[in-house]
Amino acid sequence: MILNPDRIETREKLILAGIYLSKYGALGLKKLGFRTYAEAYNVVGYALGSRPTSIKNYRDEFDPIFPNSRKGWHKRETREYCKKVLDEYGGLDLESFTGLIKSFVGYDENIWSTVESKEDEQKVRSSGFANRLITGLAAERYFESVHSTLPEFKGCVIENTTQLGCGYDFKLSREKSKDSLAVEVKGLREKVGNVLLTPREYEVATELQNRFCLFVVKNFQKVPYHELFLNPIAGNLQFTRTERVIVQVSWLTRV
Repeated sequence: MILNPDRIETREKLILAGIYLSKYGALGLKKLGFRTYAEAYNVVGYALGSRPTSIKNYRDEFDPIFPNSRKGWHKRETREYCKKVLDEYGGLDLESFTGLIKSFVGYDENIWSTVESKEDEQKVRSSGFANRLITGLAAERYFESVHSTLPEFKGCVIENTTQLGCGYDFKLSREKSKDSLAVEVKGLREKVGNVLLTPREYEVATELQNRFCLFVVKNFQKVPYHELFLNPIAGNLQFTRTERVIVQVSWLTRV
């Protein structure tokens, strides 16, 4: 069985997400840190660069197979390509299947040494996957899917800068203009919430002023939508400086 996520195609990942949610239901949602199915569809769907409804459709595909209260698509046979994925992965236990779903988006659970207590650790374990996708990859993929339709970015060429450490996620440029727009993308589970800027992001936003845009994707728990804040530091938003001490634990031996 292939468990390397890099060797699994996107459609197959969507099918596997559907199988997982159909097989494990509310328990699966809890393991991934989601509150509702709609939130899971939105977050995982966008994170995989697809439509959220794709995962719902695949869950419905497998509902007649697993014991649950949903009927799903019970009036038709399961499609052959879906059966193939089910035959290969359907026997995975909960922990293995959960780990596989998380691996699709490069989620790394090796973060527990950065929290200060067992209580914090359990909180991070239960919600870390969902929260990190909402505030990061899912929101970024949402932006990539809609930016070309927005008048603010019309005619712009987009460059993904998330891995460059430059203080923003995307650079948008127009061919006949030397100026470019830096866009930092954030995501929120609900319609309102806190948005955190790192020191680097805040510094760049202050420096670029009107050439910096904060793009916030809201309401992942139901129907995502977005709001733009041009020059957010000098605008109507009020930022408060916060500090947090992180305890890093490691183990040393002499050899």
